[in-house]
Amino acid sequence: MEIKQFEDRHLAHYSYAIISKGEMALVDPSRDPKPYYDLAKQHGARIVAVIETHPHADFVSSHLEIHQATGAAIYVSSLLGAEYPHQTFDEGDTIILGGTLLKAINTPGHSPDSISIIAMDETGRPKAVFTGDTLFIGDCGRPDLREQAGAITAARADLAKQMYHSLRDKLMVLPDDVTVYPAHGAGSLCGKGLSEQNSSTVGAEKMHNWSLQDMSEEEFIRQLLSDQPFIPKYFPFDVGVNKKGAEPYQQSISKIRKSDPVTPEAYANLPDPGTIVIDTRPQKQFMKGHSKHAINLMNDNKFETWLGSIINPGESFYLAAESEQVLDQLIQRISKIGYENQVKLAFVAVSGNSETEEFDGKKLMEDENAYTIIDIRNHSEVKAGKIFGNAMHIPLYELRERISEIPLHKPIVVHCAGGYRSAAGSSIIRSAVNNQASVFDLSEQVKQFVNGLHIKA
Repeated sequence: MEIKQFEDRHLAHYSYAIISKGEMALVDPSRDPKPYYDLAKQHGARIVAVIETHPHADFVSSHLEIHQATGAAIYVSSLLGAEYPHQTFDEGDTIILGGTLLKAINTPGHSPDSISIIAMDETGRPKAVFTGDTLFIGDCGRPDLREQAGAITAARADLAKQMYHSLRDKLMVLPDDVTVYPAHGAGSLCGKGLSEQNSSTVGAEKMHNWSLQDMSEEEFIRQLLSDQPFIPKYFPFDVGVNKKGAEPYQQSISKIRKSDPVTPEAYANLPDPGTIVIDTRPQKQFMKGHSKHAINLMNDNKFETWLGSIINPGESFYLAAESEQVLDQLIQRISKIGYENQVKLAFVAVSGNSETEEFDGKKLMEDENAYTIIDIRNHSEVKAGKIFGNAMHIPLYELRERISEIPLHKPIVVHCAGGYRSAAGSSIIRSAVNNQASVFDLSEQVKQFVNGLHIKA
Protein backbone atom coordinates (compact mmCIF):
# COMPACT_ATOMS: atom_id res chain seq x y z
CA MET A 1 0.00 0.00 0.00
CA GLU A 2 1.27 3.43 -0.98
CA ILE A 3 -0.29 6.69 0.21
CA LYS A 4 0.23 9.97 -1.65
CA GLN A 5 -0.79 13.24 -0.03
CA PHE A 6 -1.73 16.27 -2.15
CA GLU A 7 -1.78 19.80 -0.73
CA ASP A 8 -3.67 22.88 -1.86
CA ARG A 9 -1.83 25.47 0.20
CA HIS A 10 -4.26 28.28 -0.60
CA LEU A 11 -7.12 26.42 1.09
CA ALA A 12 -4.89 24.43 3.47
CA HIS A 13 -6.53 21.31 2.05
CA TYR A 14 -5.08 17.81 1.95
CA SER A 15 -6.38 15.07 -0.34
CA TYR A 16 -5.10 11.53 -0.75
CA ALA A 17 -4.49 8.70 -3.17
CA ILE A 18 -4.20 5.16 -1.82
CA ILE A 19 -2.55 2.73 -4.26
CA SER A 20 -2.47 -1.03 -3.91
CA LYS A 21 -1.77 -3.66 -6.58
CA GLY A 22 -2.77 -1.51 -9.53
CA GLU A 23 -5.87 0.01 -7.95
CA MET A 24 -6.27 3.53 -6.59
CA ALA A 25 -8.76 5.11 -4.20
CA LEU A 26 -9.01 8.87 -3.69
CA VAL A 27 -10.05 10.61 -0.48
CA ASP A 28 -11.54 14.12 -0.52
CA PRO A 29 -10.19 15.16 -3.96
CA SER A 30 -9.88 18.86 -4.83
CA ARG A 31 -11.61 20.57 -7.78
CA ASP A 32 -8.98 19.87 -10.44
CA PRO A 33 -8.71 16.09 -10.98
CA LYS A 34 -5.68 16.19 -13.27
CA PRO A 35 -3.03 15.54 -10.56
CA TYR A 36 -4.84 12.33 -9.60
CA TYR A 37 -5.06 11.18 -13.21
CA ASP A 38 -1.35 11.91 -13.65
CA LEU A 39 -0.49 9.86 -10.57
CA ALA A 40 -2.63 6.95 -11.74
CA LYS A 41 -0.90 6.98 -15.11
CA GLN A 42 2.52 7.17 -13.45
CA HIS A 43 1.76 4.06 -11.37
CA GLY A 44 -0.18 2.22 -14.04
CA ALA A 45 -3.10 2.17 -11.62
CA ARG A 46 -6.84 2.33 -12.16
CA ILE A 47 -8.94 4.72 -10.08
CA VAL A 48 -11.73 2.54 -8.68
CA ALA A 49 -13.04 4.50 -5.70
CA VAL A 50 -13.57 8.10 -4.56
CA ILE A 51 -14.39 8.55 -0.89
CA GLU A 52 -15.88 11.76 0.52
CA THR A 53 -15.54 12.03 4.29
CA HIS A 54 -18.37 14.62 4.31
CA PRO A 55 -19.82 17.35 2.04
CA HIS A 56 -17.07 19.95 2.30
CA ALA A 57 -17.85 23.57 3.10
CA ASP A 58 -14.56 25.21 2.18
CA PHE A 59 -13.84 23.80 -1.29
CA VAL A 60 -15.55 22.12 -4.23
CA SER A 61 -14.66 18.47 -4.74
CA SER A 62 -14.17 16.68 -8.06
CA HIS A 63 -15.76 13.41 -6.92
CA LEU A 64 -18.57 13.47 -9.49
CA GLU A 65 -16.27 14.42 -12.36
CA ILE A 66 -13.86 11.60 -11.49
CA HIS A 67 -16.76 9.14 -11.38
CA GLN A 68 -17.97 10.32 -14.79
CA ALA A 69 -14.48 10.16 -16.33
CA THR A 70 -13.23 6.88 -14.85
CA GLY A 71 -16.26 4.95 -13.69
CA ALA A 72 -14.90 4.93 -10.12
CA ALA A 73 -17.59 4.43 -7.51
CA ILE A 74 -18.23 7.28 -5.08
CA TYR A 75 -18.49 6.21 -1.43
CA VAL A 76 -20.21 8.45 1.14
CA SER A 77 -22.22 8.09 4.31
CA SER A 78 -25.90 7.32 3.82
CA LEU A 79 -26.59 10.35 6.04
CA LEU A 80 -25.14 12.75 3.47
CA GLY A 81 -28.16 12.62 1.17
CA ALA A 82 -25.97 12.64 -1.93
CA GLU A 83 -27.72 13.61 -5.16
CA TYR A 84 -25.21 11.81 -7.43
CA PRO A 85 -24.64 8.09 -8.09
CA HIS A 86 -22.94 6.64 -5.02
CA GLN A 87 -22.51 3.70 -2.69
CA THR A 88 -23.13 4.12 1.00
CA PHE A 89 -20.10 3.75 3.23
CA ASP A 90 -20.90 3.65 6.92
CA GLU A 91 -19.79 1.95 10.13
CA GLY A 92 -18.14 -1.37 9.37
CA ASP A 93 -18.51 -1.17 5.58
CA THR A 94 -15.36 -2.09 3.65
CA ILE A 95 -13.73 -1.62 0.27
CA ILE A 96 -11.17 -4.10 -1.02
CA LEU A 97 -8.47 -2.14 -2.81
CA GLY A 98 -5.86 -4.50 -4.25
CA GLY A 99 -4.26 -5.95 -1.13
CA THR A 100 -5.62 -3.23 1.16
CA LEU A 101 -8.86 -3.12 3.12
CA LEU A 102 -10.51 0.28 3.64
CA LYS A 103 -12.99 0.35 6.50
CA ALA A 104 -15.51 3.10 7.30
CA ILE A 105 -16.30 4.40 10.77
CA ASN A 106 -18.94 7.05 11.43
CA THR A 107 -17.34 10.00 13.22
CA PRO A 108 -19.96 12.77 13.50
CA GLY A 109 -19.00 16.05 15.15
CA HIS A 110 -17.81 18.38 12.44
CA SER A 111 -20.91 17.35 10.53
CA PRO A 112 -23.61 14.74 11.19
CA ASP A 113 -22.51 12.76 8.12
CA SER A 114 -18.74 12.66 8.72
CA ILE A 115 -16.88 9.41 8.29
CA SER A 116 -13.26 8.40 8.77
CA ILE A 117 -11.51 5.67 6.79
CA ILE A 118 -9.15 3.11 8.30
CA ALA A 119 -6.62 1.60 5.87
CA MET A 120 -5.48 -1.92 6.83
CA ASP A 121 -2.56 -3.88 5.45
CA GLU A 122 -2.71 -7.46 4.15
CA THR A 123 -2.50 -8.81 7.71
CA GLY A 124 -5.56 -6.81 8.76
CA ARG A 125 -3.58 -4.41 10.92
CA PRO A 126 -4.65 -0.72 10.83
CA LYS A 127 -1.88 1.36 9.27
CA ALA A 128 -3.51 4.75 8.60
CA VAL A 129 -6.71 6.63 9.25
CA PHE A 130 -8.10 9.38 7.03
CA THR A 131 -9.99 11.60 9.44
CA GLY A 132 -11.47 14.26 7.15
CA ASP A 133 -12.49 17.24 9.28
CA THR A 134 -13.03 15.21 12.45
CA LEU A 135 -9.48 15.00 13.79
CA PHE A 136 -6.80 17.45 12.71
CA ILE A 137 -3.20 17.58 13.82
CA GLY A 138 -3.36 19.53 17.09
CA ASP A 139 -7.09 20.19 16.90
CA CYS A 140 -10.48 18.80 15.89
CA GLY A 141 -13.11 20.05 13.46
CA ARG A 142 -15.43 22.91 14.29
CA PRO A 143 -19.05 21.89 14.99
CA ASP A 144 -20.87 25.05 13.88
CA LEU A 145 -21.05 24.75 10.07
CA ARG A 146 -24.09 22.52 9.72
CA GLU A 147 -26.83 24.44 11.48
CA GLN A 148 -28.29 25.67 8.18
CA ALA A 149 -26.72 23.50 5.45
CA GLY A 150 -26.71 19.92 4.26
CA ALA A 151 -29.23 17.08 4.16
CA ILE A 152 -29.11 16.93 7.96
CA THR A 153 -28.74 20.06 10.05
CA ALA A 154 -27.69 19.99 13.68
CA ALA A 155 -27.09 22.49 16.46
CA ARG A 156 -23.46 23.20 17.26
CA ALA A 157 -23.76 21.99 20.85
CA ASP A 158 -25.20 18.67 19.70
CA LEU A 159 -22.41 18.21 17.17
CA ALA A 160 -19.80 19.17 19.76
CA LYS A 161 -21.15 16.41 22.00
CA GLN A 162 -20.95 13.94 19.12
CA MET A 163 -17.38 15.07 18.43
CA TYR A 164 -16.40 14.30 22.02
CA HIS A 165 -17.52 10.70 21.60
CA SER A 166 -16.26 10.24 18.04
CA LEU A 167 -12.76 11.19 19.13
CA ARG A 168 -12.77 9.00 22.22
CA ASP A 169 -14.83 6.01 21.13
CA LYS A 170 -13.73 5.70 17.50
CA LEU A 171 -10.29 7.29 16.94
CA MET A 172 -8.42 7.19 20.26
CA VAL A 173 -8.95 3.42 20.47
CA LEU A 174 -6.86 2.83 17.34
CA PRO A 175 -3.26 1.61 17.85
CA ASP A 176 -0.85 4.40 18.72
CA ASP A 177 1.29 3.84 15.64
CA VAL A 178 -1.57 4.39 13.17
CA THR A 179 -0.81 7.40 10.95
CA VAL A 180 -3.37 10.21 11.04
CA TYR A 181 -4.08 11.92 7.72
CA PRO A 182 -6.44 14.92 8.07
CA ALA A 183 -8.22 16.90 5.35
CA HIS A 184 -6.78 20.25 6.47
CA GLY A 185 -3.75 21.92 7.99
CA ALA A 186 -2.80 25.28 9.47
CA GLY A 187 -4.69 28.18 7.90
CA SER A 188 -7.97 26.33 7.39
CA LEU A 189 -11.14 27.86 8.81
CA CYS A 190 -12.52 24.38 9.52
CA GLY A 191 -10.85 24.50 12.93
CA LYS A 192 -9.18 27.05 15.18
CA GLY A 193 -5.73 25.72 16.06
CA LEU A 194 -4.45 23.39 13.37
CA SER A 195 -0.80 22.39 13.32
CA GLU A 196 1.65 23.05 10.50
CA GLN A 197 2.29 19.28 10.44
CA ASN A 198 0.64 17.42 7.59
CA SER A 199 0.33 14.10 9.42
CA SER A 200 0.84 12.55 12.82
CA THR A 201 0.08 9.35 14.72
CA VAL A 202 -2.76 8.45 17.04
CA GLY A 203 -0.27 8.15 19.89
CA ALA A 204 1.26 11.59 19.27
CA GLU A 205 -2.17 13.19 19.06
CA LYS A 206 -3.24 11.56 22.32
CA MET A 207 -0.23 13.21 23.92
CA HIS A 208 -0.38 16.67 22.35
CA ASN A 209 -3.80 17.39 20.83
CA TRP A 210 -5.95 19.42 23.26
CA SER A 211 -9.16 17.74 22.05
CA LEU A 212 -7.95 14.28 23.05
CA GLN A 213 -6.97 15.14 26.60
CA ASP A 214 -8.74 13.90 29.71
CA MET A 215 -11.70 16.21 30.33
CA SER A 216 -15.41 16.04 30.92
CA GLU A 217 -17.89 16.19 28.07
CA GLU A 218 -19.12 19.54 29.40
CA GLU A 219 -15.61 21.04 29.48
CA PHE A 220 -14.84 19.72 25.98
CA ILE A 221 -17.99 21.29 24.55
CA ARG A 222 -17.21 24.61 26.24
CA GLN A 223 -13.67 24.68 24.84
CA LEU A 224 -14.69 23.54 21.36
CA LEU A 225 -17.44 26.13 20.98
CA SER A 226 -15.33 29.05 22.19
CA ASP A 227 -13.40 31.34 19.83
CA GLN A 228 -14.10 29.50 16.58
CA PRO A 229 -13.18 31.58 13.50
CA PHE A 230 -15.76 33.32 11.34
CA ILE A 231 -17.77 31.45 8.72
CA PRO A 232 -17.21 32.73 5.16
CA LYS A 233 -20.32 33.41 3.09
CA TYR A 234 -19.47 30.65 0.63
CA PHE A 235 -19.31 27.78 3.15
CA PRO A 236 -23.04 26.81 3.15
CA PHE A 237 -23.08 27.23 -0.64
CA ASP A 238 -20.22 24.76 -1.12
CA VAL A 239 -21.93 22.19 1.09
CA GLY A 240 -24.84 22.31 -1.37
CA VAL A 241 -22.58 22.12 -4.42
CA ASN A 242 -20.74 19.09 -3.05
CA LYS A 243 -23.98 17.38 -2.06
CA LYS A 244 -25.12 17.67 -5.68
CA GLY A 245 -21.75 17.27 -7.42
CA ALA A 246 -19.94 19.98 -9.37
CA GLU A 247 -19.70 20.52 -13.11
CA PRO A 248 -16.42 19.23 -14.65
CA TYR A 249 -13.57 21.60 -13.83
CA GLN A 250 -12.21 22.52 -17.29
CA GLN A 251 -15.68 22.67 -18.79
CA SER A 252 -16.79 25.09 -16.09
CA ILE A 253 -13.88 27.53 -16.23
CA SER A 254 -13.92 27.54 -20.04
CA LYS A 255 -17.30 29.29 -19.89
CA ILE A 256 -15.84 32.39 -18.25
CA ARG A 257 -15.88 35.27 -20.70
CA LYS A 258 -12.49 36.97 -21.03
CA SER A 259 -11.62 40.16 -22.86
CA ASP A 260 -8.43 41.69 -24.17
CA PRO A 261 -6.69 44.13 -21.80
CA VAL A 262 -9.06 47.03 -21.22
CA THR A 263 -8.17 50.70 -21.56
CA PRO A 264 -8.70 53.11 -18.66
CA GLU A 265 -11.78 54.42 -20.45
CA ALA A 266 -13.25 50.93 -20.90
CA TYR A 267 -12.48 50.05 -17.26
CA ALA A 268 -14.28 53.20 -16.13
CA ASN A 269 -17.29 52.39 -18.32
CA LEU A 270 -17.97 48.69 -17.87
CA PRO A 271 -21.30 47.47 -19.28
CA ASP A 272 -22.92 47.13 -15.84
CA PRO A 273 -21.59 49.99 -13.68
CA GLY A 274 -23.40 48.72 -10.59
CA THR A 275 -21.55 45.40 -10.58
CA ILE A 276 -18.61 45.10 -8.21
CA VAL A 277 -15.13 44.78 -9.67
CA ILE A 278 -12.69 42.52 -7.86
CA ASP A 279 -9.42 44.21 -8.79
CA THR A 280 -6.57 41.91 -7.81
CA ARG A 281 -3.66 44.13 -8.86
CA PRO A 282 -0.99 45.16 -6.34
CA GLN A 283 -2.11 48.07 -4.18
CA LYS A 284 0.15 50.70 -5.73
CA GLN A 285 -1.13 49.85 -9.23
CA PHE A 286 -4.70 49.93 -8.00
CA MET A 287 -4.27 53.31 -6.33
CA LYS A 288 -3.01 54.89 -9.57
CA GLY A 289 -6.22 54.08 -11.41
CA HIS A 290 -9.27 51.90 -10.87
CA SER A 291 -13.04 51.80 -11.16
CA LYS A 292 -14.98 53.58 -8.42
CA HIS A 293 -16.86 50.30 -7.84
CA ALA A 294 -13.66 48.25 -7.45
CA ILE A 295 -12.58 46.29 -4.40
CA ASN A 296 -8.84 45.88 -4.17
CA LEU A 297 -8.65 42.21 -3.17
CA MET A 298 -5.06 41.46 -4.02
CA ASN A 299 -3.67 38.18 -5.35
CA ASP A 300 -2.59 36.70 -2.05
CA ASN A 301 -2.36 33.26 -0.44
CA LYS A 302 -5.91 33.55 0.96
CA PHE A 303 -7.52 35.23 -2.06
CA GLU A 304 -10.32 32.71 -2.58
CA THR A 305 -11.20 32.62 1.12
CA TRP A 306 -11.60 36.40 1.27
CA LEU A 307 -13.42 36.49 -2.05
CA GLY A 308 -15.94 34.00 -0.65
CA SER A 309 -16.20 36.04 2.54
CA ILE A 310 -16.93 39.36 0.81
CA ILE A 311 -18.93 38.29 -2.25
CA ASN A 312 -22.20 36.41 -1.74
CA PRO A 313 -22.97 33.14 -3.52
CA GLY A 314 -24.80 33.96 -6.74
CA GLU A 315 -23.56 37.58 -6.83
CA SER A 316 -21.97 38.58 -10.16
CA PHE A 317 -18.65 40.40 -10.26
CA TYR A 318 -16.00 41.54 -12.72
CA LEU A 319 -12.49 40.17 -12.29
CA ALA A 320 -9.45 42.35 -13.05
CA ALA A 321 -5.80 41.28 -12.90
CA GLU A 322 -2.38 42.67 -13.78
CA SER A 323 -1.58 40.08 -16.48
CA GLU A 324 -3.11 37.28 -18.51
CA GLN A 325 -1.12 34.70 -16.55
CA VAL A 326 -2.37 35.98 -13.20
CA LEU A 327 -5.91 36.18 -14.55
CA ASP A 328 -5.84 32.49 -15.54
CA GLN A 329 -4.44 31.50 -12.15
CA LEU A 330 -7.15 33.42 -10.31
CA ILE A 331 -9.90 31.89 -12.43
CA GLN A 332 -8.62 28.45 -11.43
CA ARG A 333 -8.57 29.46 -7.77
CA ILE A 334 -12.07 30.96 -7.94
CA SER A 335 -13.38 27.68 -9.32
CA LYS A 336 -12.12 25.88 -6.21
CA ILE A 337 -14.86 27.57 -4.18
CA GLY A 338 -17.46 27.25 -6.94
CA TYR A 339 -17.65 30.95 -7.84
CA GLU A 340 -16.60 30.67 -11.50
CA ASN A 341 -20.18 31.06 -12.77
CA GLN A 342 -20.40 34.43 -11.02
CA VAL A 343 -17.59 36.04 -13.05
CA LYS A 344 -19.33 38.42 -15.46
CA LEU A 345 -16.15 39.30 -17.34
CA ALA A 346 -12.46 38.70 -16.68
CA PHE A 347 -9.87 41.13 -18.02
CA VAL A 348 -6.39 42.57 -17.64
CA ALA A 349 -6.63 46.09 -16.24
CA VAL A 350 -4.26 48.84 -17.34
CA SER A 351 -5.70 51.67 -15.27
CA GLY A 352 -8.99 53.36 -14.37
CA ASN A 353 -10.63 56.72 -13.83
CA SER A 354 -10.39 56.88 -10.01
CA GLU A 355 -7.19 57.47 -8.07
CA THR A 356 -6.54 56.92 -4.38
CA GLU A 357 -4.35 59.10 -2.22
CA GLU A 358 -1.69 57.42 -0.10
CA PHE A 359 -2.16 58.14 3.61
CA ASP A 360 0.52 59.65 5.84
CA GLY A 361 0.43 57.71 9.09
CA LYS A 362 2.17 60.56 10.95
CA LYS A 363 -1.10 62.48 10.84
CA LEU A 364 -2.76 59.70 12.80
CA MET A 365 0.05 59.75 15.34
CA GLU A 366 -0.46 63.47 15.82
CA ASP A 367 -4.22 63.34 16.39
CA GLU A 368 -6.10 60.08 16.05
CA ASN A 369 -9.30 61.77 17.26
CA ALA A 370 -9.39 63.69 13.98
CA TYR A 371 -10.31 60.46 12.20
CA THR A 372 -12.93 57.75 12.31
CA ILE A 373 -10.78 54.64 12.64
CA ILE A 374 -12.23 51.37 11.35
CA ASP A 375 -10.61 48.17 12.63
CA ILE A 376 -11.50 45.36 10.19
CA ARG A 377 -9.60 42.58 11.92
CA ASN A 378 -11.39 39.43 13.10
CA HIS A 379 -13.08 39.24 16.49
CA SER A 380 -10.34 37.03 17.93
CA GLU A 381 -7.67 39.55 16.94
CA VAL A 382 -9.49 42.45 18.57
CA LYS A 383 -10.14 40.33 21.66
CA ALA A 384 -6.39 39.79 21.92
CA GLY A 385 -5.78 43.55 21.89
CA LYS A 386 -6.95 46.77 20.28
CA ILE A 387 -4.48 48.91 18.34
CA PHE A 388 -6.46 52.15 18.64
CA GLY A 389 -8.62 52.75 21.68
CA ASN A 390 -11.29 54.72 19.83
CA ALA A 391 -11.53 52.47 16.76
CA MET A 392 -14.86 51.13 15.53
CA HIS A 393 -14.62 47.38 14.98
CA ILE A 394 -16.30 45.94 11.88
CA PRO A 395 -14.67 42.72 10.58
CA LEU A 396 -13.94 42.68 6.86
CA TYR A 397 -16.35 39.83 6.24
CA GLU A 398 -19.21 41.96 7.68
CA LEU A 399 -18.15 45.29 6.23
CA ARG A 400 -20.37 45.51 3.13
CA GLU A 401 -23.46 44.81 5.22
CA ARG A 402 -22.55 47.33 7.95
CA ILE A 403 -21.37 50.35 5.98
CA SER A 404 -24.32 52.41 7.23
CA GLU A 405 -22.94 52.23 10.78
CA ILE A 406 -19.86 54.26 9.86
CA PRO A 407 -20.15 58.01 10.65
CA LEU A 408 -19.11 60.33 7.82
CA HIS A 409 -18.34 63.57 9.65
CA LYS A 410 -14.59 62.83 9.80
CA PRO A 411 -12.05 61.36 7.40
CA ILE A 412 -12.02 57.55 7.68
CA VAL A 413 -8.90 55.48 8.22
CA VAL A 414 -9.08 51.69 7.80
CA HIS A 415 -6.63 49.25 9.32
CA CYS A 416 -6.10 45.53 9.75
CA ALA A 417 -3.00 43.78 11.13
CA GLY A 418 -0.62 44.00 8.18
CA GLY A 419 -2.14 45.82 5.21
CA TYR A 420 -3.73 43.16 3.01
CA ARG A 421 -7.28 43.30 4.33
CA SER A 422 -7.29 47.07 4.76
CA ALA A 423 -6.73 47.49 1.01
CA ALA A 424 -9.98 45.62 0.44
CA GLY A 425 -11.79 47.26 3.35
CA SER A 426 -10.91 50.84 2.46
CA SER A 427 -11.95 50.30 -1.16
CA ILE A 428 -15.28 48.82 -0.04
CA ILE A 429 -16.00 51.85 2.13
CA ARG A 430 -14.76 54.34 -0.46
CA SER A 431 -17.08 52.90 -3.09
CA ALA A 432 -20.06 52.92 -0.73
CA VAL A 433 -19.73 56.45 0.76
CA ASN A 434 -19.33 57.97 -2.72
CA ASN A 435 -17.22 61.04 -1.77
CA GLN A 436 -19.28 61.85 1.35
CA ALA A 437 -16.08 61.35 3.34
CA SER A 438 -12.40 60.85 2.58
CA VAL A 439 -11.34 57.23 3.05
CA PHE A 440 -7.73 56.21 3.68
CA ASP A 441 -5.92 52.90 4.02
CA LEU A 442 -3.36 52.78 6.82
CA SER A 443 -1.92 49.77 4.99
CA GLU A 444 1.43 48.43 6.21
CA GLN A 445 1.96 51.54 8.33
CA VAL A 446 -0.21 49.84 10.94
CA LYS A 447 2.85 47.78 11.89
CA GLN A 448 4.41 50.91 13.38
CA PHE A 449 1.47 51.22 15.74
CA VAL A 450 1.35 47.50 16.51
CA ASN A 451 5.03 47.62 17.43
CA GLY A 452 4.24 50.10 20.16
CA LEU A 453 5.11 53.46 18.66
CA HIS A 454 1.72 54.98 19.35
CA ILE A 455 -0.81 52.63 20.93
CA LYS A 456 -3.57 54.23 22.96
CA ALA A 457 -5.76 52.21 25.30
